[in-house]
Amino acid sequence: MIEADVAVIGAGPAGAAAALHLAPSRRVVLIERRDTVSDRIGESLPAAAQHLLRELGVWEAFLAEGHAPSFANCSAWGGPGIAEQDSLRDPDGHGWHLDRVRFEEGLRAAAVARGAELIMPAQPRSLSRRDGRWEIALDGETVAARVLIDAGGRMSAAPRLFGARRIALDKLVCGWIHGMAEPGARNLTYIESEPAGWWYTAPLPQGRRVLAFHTDADLPAATDAQSARALLARARGVPQLREVLKPARFDADGPSGFCAAHSAALVPAGGDGWFAAGDAALAFDPLSSQGLFNALYTGLSSAKAAIAALDGERDAAGRHIAGIEQVGAAYRAHLAVYYGAERRWASRVFWRRRRVAVPQESAR
Repeated sequence: MIEADVAVIGAGPAGAAAALHLAPSRRVVLIERRDTVSDRIGESLPAAAQHLLRELGVWEAFLAEGHAPSFANCSAWGGPGIAEQDSLRDPDGHGWHLDRVRFEEGLRAAAVARGAELIMPAQPRSLSRRDGRWEIALDGETVAARVLIDAGGRMSAAPRLFGARRIALDKLVCGWIHGMAEPGARNLTYIESEPAGWWYTAPLPQGRRVLAFHTDADLPAATDAQSARALLARARGVPQLREVLKPARFDADGPSGFCAAHSAALVPAGGDGWFAAGDAALAFDPLSSQGLFNALYTGLSSAKAAIAALDGERDAAGRHIAGIEQVGAAYRAHLAVYYGAERRWASRVFWRRRRVAVPQESAR
C-alpha cells in the first residue's frame, strides 16, 4: 500500500497545480489514467495566468516552453463587421496560444521534481473511506491518503461517492481539427458566430492552426461537428471565416476530435476530507477563454484547502466551496453578457437557449 497525505486523481493542469503546491511540504500521490498527454483542441491562457504560474514557481519554465503569444482577439459577433481587441492596455501584457501537450507535460514534470509521486497509467477501480483515510484501489496497488483531491475532469465519477451532484448547465459540444497555419500568421484569436453556434480559430506553436465549431449536442449542426470533412465544408459556408482560413491548410484526415464543452458545476465542490478542482468542480464554456486559468486557480485552491484540512482547520471545505461558488457566479454573469451581445439569430434554438438565465444553485 502506498501511503500519502494527499491523493490527487487526475494529472491535468488542475491536478498538477495541486501537486506542485503540495509536494514541498506534504507527501502527495498524483494518479493519472492515461500513459501520455493526448493532443487536445489547443487552448489559450490569459495574461493574468502569469500570477498563478509565478505562485506555483513555474513561470520561468513556462516561458522556456515556446508557447505562441496571443496579441489580440478578433471577432465577428453581434454584427457583420470584424472587431479587434488588442492586449496593449492589459497591465499583464499578452496571453498565449498553448502547445497543450508541452504545457501539461511541463506541469507534471515540475510536480515530480518537487517530490510528488506520479502513477500512470492507473485507473482507480474503487474508492472508499475507512478510519479517516481514503483508499483508492488501482490495478495491483492501493493508495491510502488522509485527503483526496478530485481533478478527474467533468466526467469524473468520484462525486457520486461524496453525495455531490454535477449540474450540467447547457448542451455545448465542440468539433475541432488541426491544420497548418499560413507562413507568418499573426498570433490572433478569431471568433465568429453563426445561426447554430460559433467558430474559433487560432494559430498554434509549431506552425499549426486549430479550427473549432461549437453547437448543442441535440441540434442537427452537431452532426457536422463530429466529422472533420463536414466541419470543413461547413466552415467554407461562413463567408468571413472562409477568408480568414484561406491561407491555412486543413486536411480532413488530419488530427481532429469531438468533445463535450458544456458548462457544469459540482454541488458541493468539497466536503469532509475531499475537494474538487478544475473541470471536476467547474467546467467552463470555451467562449470564456477561462478554462485553463480556472484549472490552475482551483487546483491551487484545493491544495491550500487540503493543507488546511491536514492542519486540523474545521472550515477548510467551507472556504473552498465558497471560493468555487464565487468563481462560478462571476463566470455565469460574464458568459450571459458574451452571448447576449449576439442578437442576429435570437429566434434560433442555440441562441434562444442562451437568453434564458442560467440556474444558480448553492451548496449551502
